[in-house]
Amino acid sequence: MQDSPEPAALTAVRRRAESDPTVVGLLLTGSAARTGMATEHSDVDVYVVVAEPSPAWRTVHSPAIDVAVLTLDAVRSIPDDPTDWWGRYSYADARILLDRTDGELPALVRRQTTLTDAEVRRVLITYLDGWLNFAYRSLKSHRDGRPFEATLDAVESLPWVLPVVFALHHRVRPYNKYLRWELARRPLDGGWIDGDTLVGLVERIVRDGDPGAQRALYALVEPQARRAGFGDVVDAWGAELSLFR
Repeated sequence: MQDSPEPAALTAVRRRAESDPTVVGLLLTGSAARTGMATEHSDVDVYVVVAEPSPAWRTVHSPAIDVAVLTLDAVRSIPDDPTDWWGRYSYADARILLDRTDGELPALVRRQTTLTDAEVRRVLITYLDGWLNFAYRSLKSHRDGRPFEATLDAVESLPWVLPVVFALHHRVRPYNKYLRWELARRPLDGGWIDGDTLVGLVERIVRDGDPGAQRALYALVEPQARRAGFGDVVDAWGAELSLFR
């Protein structure tokens, strides 16, 4: 998007937003906002931010452009439940095309993609034990000679562990489509895991539920979970942890 002419559909929405004083912000998001991710098949994703709900604007999905209409209060709001945070990553790398909030909108966009200490704890409360559960079931099936079942549980463990890994870096989990792009653009900076290692382990787990990859991931995450105060969640698995070691 940055290196090509603005699509006509986006130009039309931008000009309409600029002429409507009820619109307080316009955000370009999705692949078009991320360098190198858009293809000839990509549409354009925009958020139209209004001060109050307005019948003049409605959410539209088309092959050329997806327009989502949000109130400013909706951008300010973050649900308590981490399972409702799926939309937060959509703000990562969002390009602000219009801002009538005196700078509040850029701050809200940054806030959506950065986890507070309290939010990190909520992610671990929500996802850590679930990851251990699926990984344990996978390793048990490998032990018992059930590779198909082991792989299913291993793959299902990933949506539980990825939020944990990123939360331990105070970041929201990227969408699968952007995982490698995100790690290349913004490396994990905690010092205990790097993007190449994470992607490599995920690839091995997706391929065949590789128990060695699952154990390697556990060995990296478990000490960080303890440092974050969640050793009791790990220790609750008792003797079952022998499968992870």
